[in-house]
Amino acid sequence: MIIAIDGPAGSGKSTIAKFIAKNLNYRYIDTGAMYRAVAWSARKKGINLDDENAVGQWVAQLKIEFLADPSGQQVKVNGENATGLLKNEVVGRGAAKVAAQKRVREILVAKQQAIGQAGNVVMDGRDIGTQVFPNADLKFFLDADAKERGKRRYLELKEKNMDVDLENIIAEIKKRDHEDKTRSISPLRPALDAIEVDTTKFTIEEVIHQVMEKINLKQ
Repeated sequence: MIIAIDGPAGSGKSTIAKFIAKNLNYRYIDTGAMYRAVAWSARKKGINLDDENAVGQWVAQLKIEFLADPSGQQVKVNGENATGLLKNEVVGRGAAKVAAQKRVREILVAKQQAIGQAGNVVMDGRDIGTQVFPNADLKFFLDADAKERGKRRYLELKEKNMDVDLENIIAEIKKRDHEDKTRSISPLRPALDAIEVDTTKFTIEEVIHQVMEKINLKQ
């Protein structure tokens, strides 16, 4: 079975997807990490993220691996463990930029489809149900109020002892929402047959319960 979980930043999709994958003993793939890996590695290589040709050539030769680990999924980029280097606001902004580029999306979507072909996978992102696996067995679209998503992100970063400002994070989330929803290539939107879940007023446990109920009915 292929389970697609889409939604904007801070909607809870990654947390939910990880739990479901563990519960079902499925493989979990965070496709957002792939776009962050492109942005992070291209910058490290000195490539201008606005140069679509250069970024396209770079992503074509990029090797991104997902490795299971007791501490959580590890992401290797050209053999280097980049897991802890991909989750920051600078890389996130770069990911939004490269995610709007046609060549980048073509290459990464092909990689994602290859990973998911074996089945028994939970994949989260922004276009899994609409572009990557439009025929997925189950599609979920998680969303929440921008302020609530900003608060979640703020608390997550504070736990990592990062110096962050709540209002700035909310502003960044609203900006990313606008970019994701208005881009010409694979805009962020629910698939027509997706199960939509507003997570604003629910705990993680309550959302997991809702999602698992739907999965159990499908099995």
